[in-house]
Amino acid sequence: MSGSMARRSVLHAGAALCVFALAPRARACEFFSSNLRVFHPWTRASPPGSDSATVSMIFDQVTRADRLIAVETPVAEGAEMGGVGARANVVDFAIAQGRESALAETGTYLRLVRLTQPLEIGRAYPLKLVFESGDVVAATLNIDYMRFR
Repeated sequence: MSGSMARRSVLHAGAALCVFALAPRARACEFFSSNLRVFHPWTRASPPGSDSATVSMIFDQVTRADRLIAVETPVAEGAEMGGVGARANVVDFAIAQGRESALAETGTYLRLVRLTQPLEIGRAYPLKLVFESGDVVAATLNIDYMRFR
């Protein structure tokens, strides 16, 4: 191989690496329905003997209003809303078009009830989110100390 061909190959490889490095990447904590993004569903590690856990997440990039109506995970027998305006024993969370909505430890939150196992820091578990629009999002529930953004 001549020197100029080798140099050209190195330049092409370098350019390809630069393009790859600059391209936006999806993060492992982003999940999408047809009309919104779910960002970083998480909860804290559960203390021994705890039977519930508060789940936080953000809904953004909302192109049409929707509603979270059900949540399923193998680590809990059920889920319900808590906080201001929440109805007991039900999942019902309005997500406005064009706005960011959040489920958080302070304010409106999602509570997993009747945990089937302790939630340990650093683990991740399947989380299925069901929306009124009919969309079902297979997400991952991360067990963290705090929220990442």
